[in-house]
Amino acid sequence: MTGMQYIWLIVFGAVLIWSGIQPKDYFTWMLEVSPAVIGLIIMVSTYRTFRLTSLLYFWILLHSIVLMIGGHYTYAEVPFFDGLFGWERNNYDKLGHFFQGYVPALLTREIVIRHQVVNGRWWRDFFVISVCLAFSAFYELIEWWVALLSSEAADSFLGTQGYVWDTQSDMGLAFLGAILCLLTLSHWHDKQLRTSR
Repeated sequence: MTGMQYIWLIVFGAVLIWSGIQPKDYFTWMLEVSPAVIGLIIMVSTYRTFRLTSLLYFWILLHSIVLMIGGHYTYAEVPFFDGLFGWERNNYDKLGHFFQGYVPALLTREIVIRHQVVNGRWWRDFFVISVCLAFSAFYELIEWWVALLSSEAADSFLGTQGYVWDTQSDMGLAFLGAILCLLTLSHWHDKQLRTSR
């Protein structure tokens, strides 16, 4: 492993430990942080056979930090988002759902290109956005199932804060994140993919 990869693991581990120290609710923390931990396990276990680009590793780390901060405070109570821009609700969850489209779009794009799943740029972009929307919708179903099974953690995990269109806006932000990822990172990503072959 390189120095940058050790730094990546140190940052991930430090934020994870901080996040797990007296979180608002341990069950909610576990639910929110588990995608980052599962992602880490998958990346470590596939590191030799399917090493990702440094660009993707960077964005996965940022997404993991967003998840761990949300897990520590709950998405509805992240302090530096209280009253931000005069908003009545704490919109940290919207940042999380934007990342839920932005980062999976880059991951999906990398897998699709490297395995040559879809031919043609437009069909590839359509496929990437579709995967991100499907993932976002599935996550909303998970939130619903958790709410049905655990009424105590439902409010903390759902984080709707009384917003009737919360589910739709969550998926809309994931959709926007996926589109913006393709618009802003594709060129840079292509360069890294070419040099990593």
